[in-house]
Amino acid sequence: MLERIHLEILTAIKEHGTLTKAADSLHLSQSALSHSIKKLEGQIATPIWKKDGRNLRLTAAGERIQTLANRVLPQFLHTELLLKQIAKGEMGSLRIGMECHPCYQWLLRVIQPYLVQWPDIDMDVKQEFQFGALGALLSYEIDVLITPDPLFKPKIEYIPVFDYEHRLVVSASHKLAKQNFVLPEQLSEEVLFSYPVEPLRLDIFSQFLNPAKCSVKKHINIETTEIMLQMVAAGRGVCALPGWLVDEYSKSMPIKSVRFGENGIGKQIFVGIRKNEQHIDYLNDFIAQAKKTK
Repeated sequence: MLERIHLEILTAIKEHGTLTKAADSLHLSQSALSHSIKKLEGQIATPIWKKDGRNLRLTAAGERIQTLANRVLPQFLHTELLLKQIAKGEMGSLRIGMECHPCYQWLLRVIQPYLVQWPDIDMDVKQEFQFGALGALLSYEIDVLITPDPLFKPKIEYIPVFDYEHRLVVSASHKLAKQNFVLPEQLSEEVLFSYPVEPLRLDIFSQFLNPAKCSVKKHINIETTEIMLQMVAAGRGVCALPGWLVDEYSKSMPIKSVRFGENGIGKQIFVGIRKNEQHIDYLNDFIAQAKKTK
């Protein structure tokens, strides 16, 4: 009853809004597109779209089918790509999803030797996802997920590749720079810079400030690591980053890192893959290279 073309049609309608534009995007005639949907509507005995002026609006049934399309169509495309590569004798592609803003420099050190080892592998890195990074992995939009905060699911395997300590970053002249560790209440008058992530997903809040019922004076989002650290070096505020990253930047910038509390915040970077792809050699070699790269 429900065919791939129906999923593609509703996705095109959702994206373009009109029958004409949807038909053009799919290289179909308007009559063929309409006939296909009318036949499906007859089979399920309910309308799939309604006219809204010059545009088309999906009904509840249409929205349900289009939700299915969001999950299924990427899997079709991924499988077709793999089949084409197999037919041509090519190995495949590796699409990496990043849920770790400061991990790009580490990832570059992983990628460089990996590409030498696998010259026939194409690679892409994504950081923005329509339905979240885990959703992208489950729906075959990406093949590998790099994250410090795994959400464990039955179909996903997470492999820890290295340990690190999450640390507070201050300017070299900051009053906290000479301390061995910082207490939550000592940040109450500080401006905190962070990546644009929900505060509940930031370790400085979830593992340090919130349990002590403390907060900061002001919280400002900054997109890039370099600008964030320039602001910290200038004494404009503080931030929290992996210790290994701070060590690299402190060689050329007047910044220091301080432990969160006496025990610190220990973290791990994980590589997530789909469990049904554990046998793929180039995925396993990527994980092995990630484990060797510090």
